[in-house]
Amino acid sequence: MVAQSLNGVVDIHVHSDPDSVPRSIDAIEIAKLAKARGMRALVLKNHYEPTASLAYLVRKEVPGIESFGGIALNRTVGGINPAAVERMTKVKGGWGRVVWMPTFDAENQVRFSKENRPFVSVSRGGALLPEVKEVIGLIAKHQLTLATGHSTPEEVLMLIREARAQGVQRIVVTHAMLAPVQMSVAQMREAVKLGAKLEFVYNALIGPGKMFEIGQYAEAIRQVGVDACILSSDLGQAGNPLHPDGLMAFFAGLRSQGFSVAEIETMSKRNPAKLLGLE
Repeated sequence: MVAQSLNGVVDIHVHSDPDSVPRSIDAIEIAKLAKARGMRALVLKNHYEPTASLAYLVRKEVPGIESFGGIALNRTVGGINPAAVERMTKVKGGWGRVVWMPTFDAENQVRFSKENRPFVSVSRGGALLPEVKEVIGLIAKHQLTLATGHSTPEEVLMLIREARAQGVQRIVVTHAMLAPVQMSVAQMREAVKLGAKLEFVYNALIGPGKMFEIGQYAEAIRQVGVDACILSSDLGQAGNPLHPDGLMAFFAGLRSQGFSVAEIETMSKRNPAKLLGLE
């Protein structure tokens, strides 16, 4: 049996310190570890502050692995804030590549969690808000990647349609199966037909936040197609495995479900590389 490896793997969902919630490792340390394990690239994600500057510093400290950042449009950056997105594109290096629609402050997330607090909406009355369309225009203009955040399945499909209409080339549905997104296979297929990739994260298979068994992921991936899927860790939480170890366990789990080395490489190397414009 051909051995699976991390050589060339791109992880588009890396949480790390410094952060305002507990993390298991800082950005420089995870870049060093990932580089030592042969990985090609990381996308540093923070729910509450942009990471383009962090990516610049990590690249300077840890050459030999590609580090990228982005911005999640939660309340701490002003919600759906075109000015914040535009400013991120001007940060030295140009390593801010991903724009996530609202995640933990998303209206869908707050309602799902039954919390009584302010939230950030992306749609109203079945239509995207004007400022969302403006942000999508900036994503197209600067050739960034749109990630759909913790939106509802209906909002995800609206976002993808608008992004395609405005010329956005790179779109990923943020952990499509995971709550509070919870897309059905039919909805995921529709997203793929519209031109998006689907993210599957290891974090949903382990720990106190476990939502799925590997077999459920395997079945969904087969139904939507390997070419449409991206495997990422969504790790960095205190108590969880470190990102490279989680990815290796993820790959082993998929191998146990009958996926080939080549299929896993498509989902962990080629597809995420395309998403970041690396291929």
